[in-house]
Amino acid sequence: MDFFGKSSGGNGQYRPVNHDSDSEDEGDDFIQKHIRNQRTQMARQDEGLEMLAQSANRLGEMSSNITEELDYQNNMLNEMEDDLDTATDNLDMVTRKTRELITKAGGKQNFMIILSLIGVVLFLLFLILYG
Repeated sequence: MDFFGKSSGGNGQYRPVNHDSDSEDEGDDFIQKHIRNQRTQMARQDEGLEMLAQSANRLGEMSSNITEELDYQNNMLNEMEDDLDTATDNLDMVTRKTRELITKAGGKQNFMIILSLIGVVLFLLFLILYG
């Protein structure tokens, strides 16, 4: 058997391995084919990385737009909260003034008398119009 160019004669001498010209061409073809495959794979990877970079840019733009929209809506909510606080304060003031007016007018008893008189007037109007 001949491993690494060692003759089987057992004399311990090495001799160079002979390459046929066909085997050299096949080796060169194999190397060239392997290089072309590597270049093709690198081109595909570059395309994939380009698509990934574009996706990352789009996501970055979308996140910026979302941030701007959230800031805008947060400002709107703050303004609405301020308006609501103002309206609540105004309503409290009107309620307080109404209570004071009812108290000055004689309380609930006078209020009930006024409502009863309004009811009597409405009843009399009904009788006059349909009677």
